[in-house]
Amino acid sequence: MGRGYHRETVRLDGGLKLIVLRPDGPGRSGPGILWIHGGGYTTGMAAMVYMSRALPLVKKYGATVVSPEYRLSPRARYPAALEDCYRALLYLRDNAGRLNVDDGRLMVGGESAGGGLCAAVCLEARRRGQVNIAFQMPLYPMLDDRDTDSSRNNHGLVWGTRRNHLGWRAYLGELFGGDVPPTAAPARETDYTGLPPAYTFVGRSEPFYRETLTYVENLRRAGVEAECDVYDTGFHAFDILTPARRISRQAARRFEERYLYAAAHYRAEQAVSNEKAPAS
Repeated sequence: MGRGYHRETVRLDGGLKLIVLRPDGPGRSGPGILWIHGGGYTTGMAAMVYMSRALPLVKKYGATVVSPEYRLSPRARYPAALEDCYRALLYLRDNAGRLNVDDGRLMVGGESAGGGLCAAVCLEARRRGQVNIAFQMPLYPMLDDRDTDSSRNNHGLVWGTRRNHLGWRAYLGELFGGDVPPTAAPARETDYTGLPPAYTFVGRSEPFYRETLTYVENLRRAGVEAECDVYDTGFHAFDILTPARRISRQAARRFEERYLYAAAHYRAEQAVSNEKAPAS
């Protein structure tokens, strides 16, 4: 098609839509990436993958990407979005052969709320023991339903304290302000052992700065390889919304470098499972 990849739309039982992006040509099997869109758990769509950091991984480096149209709040509160994303991960695992994916290099990533769901999917995969994830890429992730030093009194143009509270209230419903499980707000986790290696980046003045750094620090304390780059901006999702800026281009280059390192160095072999996520 002249664009370096082709698209397939899949619908799982129950109507969950997946956009699957695959590189053109036969090639060697490459990593399979579950990429989860942002939108504060309340907005967004799977087609946002076309403006995400994931698309160049398909076009330039031969990865296969699956983007789920997960259910949004408040129409469908937690755990609906997590369940949909986890089902998409099972689909990627179960169809690795057909998609020419190396199932020892299954990865999960996403931006903002998608980054939060990325971390939650990793927690859920560890809990269930059905899928082994080689690498996680939760970019400027929405992880903590509680105010942090950077999300409190933040008046960012793209995302700030007010929108953050609205997003969490919509997603958590009656759980908001109470005993929130880590698979809803991964910053609530206390045991980070056995989670996949991670890379992320974040703006220094944006709301999710503190929770992003805390997540990386907690992974490291648990013996998990994790790295975070910090950029001098308060512009949430700056790499997507202002792609021509120098720091956006720098962030994109650095992200791709870390991805290539992960693709070459991290593996997580799959155990045998009978649970499938068939297309309807």
